[in-house]
Amino acid sequence: MEDGIISFEVQDVHGQSWKLEAPTDMSLSVMEVMKGEGVPVLATCGGMALCATCHVQVIQTTEPLPAPSADELDMLETLPVLTKTSRLSCQLRISTALDGAILKFLGEDNA
Repeated sequence: MEDGIISFEVQDVHGQSWKLEAPTDMSLSVMEVMKGEGVPVLATCGGMALCATCHVQVIQTTEPLPAPSADELDMLETLPVLTKTSRLSCQLRISTALDGAILKFLGEDNA
């Protein structure tokens, strides 16, 4: 990590991947960074944890991520495919814990 910039990778179910960078000082979500970099995430609800079209599976991190909120867990439980490391990318804030992370995008637009 250099000067408050982290980098992480997002893979889709079709084998495409994106290497993304984001500043840690702007309180951006992973979903916002994905959308800004052209990853085909629908994010229908605009980041309110109401649709799960930004669903990701956390494949690798170097540090533990913050626990999901009750709202995020409620939405995740409605998904037909849920993994132990499923998260909503709209609820994951960019932080040093995501530096070097690998996420697999499982949202609706990617199924």
